[in-house]
Amino acid sequence: MLKVNKISISYGERVVLRDVSFELNDGQIIVLLGSNGAGKTTLIKALNGTLPTSAGEIDLDKRPLRNISRREIAKNIAVVAQENETRFPVTVLEFVLSGRFVHGGAFGWESATDIEFAEKALSDCDLAGYALRLMNELSGGERQRVVLARALATGAKILLLDEPTANLDLAHQAMMFRLVRDRSRSCGASAVVITHDLNLAAEFADEILLLKNGRIAAKGAPAEVLTGENINDVFSVKVLLDENPASGNVRVTNIF
Repeated sequence: MLKVNKISISYGERVVLRDVSFELNDGQIIVLLGSNGAGKTTLIKALNGTLPTSAGEIDLDKRPLRNISRREIAKNIAVVAQENETRFPVTVLEFVLSGRFVHGGAFGWESATDIEFAEKALSDCDLAGYALRLMNELSGGERQRVVLARALATGAKILLLDEPTANLDLAHQAMMFRLVRDRSRSCGASAVVITHDLNLAAEFADEILLLKNGRIAAKGAPAEVLTGENINDVFSVKVLLDENPASGNVRVTNIF
């Protein structure tokens, strides 16, 4: 479990996050929504300890994150960043196996278990047959799926996903969210996901954090957070809200 208690983060004199608090419980999916510059990516970076807080505390399983080694954090928390810096000539399998390094293996000395985790992750991400292809020969969407596969291969119990569907087609967007949801249900894994798609958030989130100017403007179940008033306040757009006839969840339509 991750517990975030009144954290603030500053870049110099500019405060990017202010007094943010929430809990990520086992098996829970939290979606971060907000306009550009609201602090979503900054929060993701803080949750795995790559960005220090200027106030407040983040605990991982009741231990302060600042007191936990980078290796132990990496075993428990995997990050899928916005697609970047993956255009180098290593094979897809090598790249995915690099996520297993925290479990004690060295590059070129992977165990049978490491190979099994990597191949399962590739299959789950619709990448069967990609193992020997080079990363710099893949499309942006294919690379993004490989990055997700590497995160899954770590076996981490917490996933932090920063706009993981940005380069994906509709089918693979749904696949990614289904993978995350299935992991949460089958083994109690949890996730924090940034997306700009309000309808994907409505379908897959257990809880939504709506950020505005570095603060939590609203927090709760999708139907509680995705209201016309909240959406207009944060995104400055008017929307039509109704019920998705297939799932019964709230559906958001932009009014142009």
